[in-house]
Amino acid sequence: MTHTFPNPLVEQRADPWVYLHSDGYHYFTGSVPEYDRIELRRAKRLEDLQKAETVTVWYKYETGPMSANIWAPEIHFIDGKWYIYFAAARTTETRDGLFDHRIFVLENPSANPLEGEWTEKGQLKTRWESFALDATTFEHQGKRYLVWAQKDPEIAGNSNLYISEMENPWTLTGEQVMLTTPEFPWEVIGFKVNEGAAVLKRNGRIFITFSGSATDHHYCMGLIHASENANLLDPASWTKLPEPVFQTCEENSQFGPGHNSFTTLPDGQDVLVYHARSYKDIVGDPLYDPNRHARAKVFGWDEQGLPVFGVPEKDTIPSG
Repeated sequence: MTHTFPNPLVEQRADPWVYLHSDGYHYFTGSVPEYDRIELRRAKRLEDLQKAETVTVWYKYETGPMSANIWAPEIHFIDGKWYIYFAAARTTETRDGLFDHRIFVLENPSANPLEGEWTEKGQLKTRWESFALDATTFEHQGKRYLVWAQKDPEIAGNSNLYISEMENPWTLTGEQVMLTTPEFPWEVIGFKVNEGAAVLKRNGRIFITFSGSATDHHYCMGLIHASENANLLDPASWTKLPEPVFQTCEENSQFGPGHNSFTTLPDGQDVLVYHARSYKDIVGDPLYDPNRHARAKVFGWDEQGLPVFGVPEKDTIPSG
């Protein structure tokens, strides 16, 4: 039987990230509406995340490169330690740091990441000093990779997706390769954006979902995939689907779904965790509308071995 979730799963948590650990807990983080801190919570069942104890593990600075717009944290467990990847910007007298982000890394050796001390490993340096965010990491065939979104000063638009091998959880090594750039009509509305990557290994392939367009009702998800035996640093190894794989469903009052993560249920069913709004019309900048709630749905696979996400489902509980 397909499991259904009480949606919204967690209110006012855009860019939701769930990490299922070997201890049986789903660790959850996401962007808070104030964009000023990083929070963690955990629960054995996804539906219990809404009421789980929340711990603030890091606050932004008053000044400097980590003083504004703390976006899209992700938590990962790598080689016996916990790591959080997040994007932060610099506040200046003339601007609020918007779109001046860089990627930063935190580390915690505690068994439970809601406890112990988080230490700053600093900025994760990439090829350019330019707008960069939404770093995610995965291991494959003994190598660790980072996938992230960044602005190439030589390419028109806001952000493309890149991949690189990692020397350690906070350092890239070797070449940095572009995987996808906004090119189709559905990923260039408002902004030319590819961001919010999430990696899933299934059916002999590596799948990477990502989000495109502005953060209003046009926001949606795309997909690229490669053979698990291919050279993941070769752009030719990757196939990009020409249409979005998950998008607004007006009939279900679900608008701008995207910036997802993946987890599984105890019975092995795959789960898509994503954010979406329950209304279309937004007052002001969509980035500062707080109601991109975290939601979840089970998804399946087609005969070609590709994920079938369907449409975002109706809310089952009233928000607010």
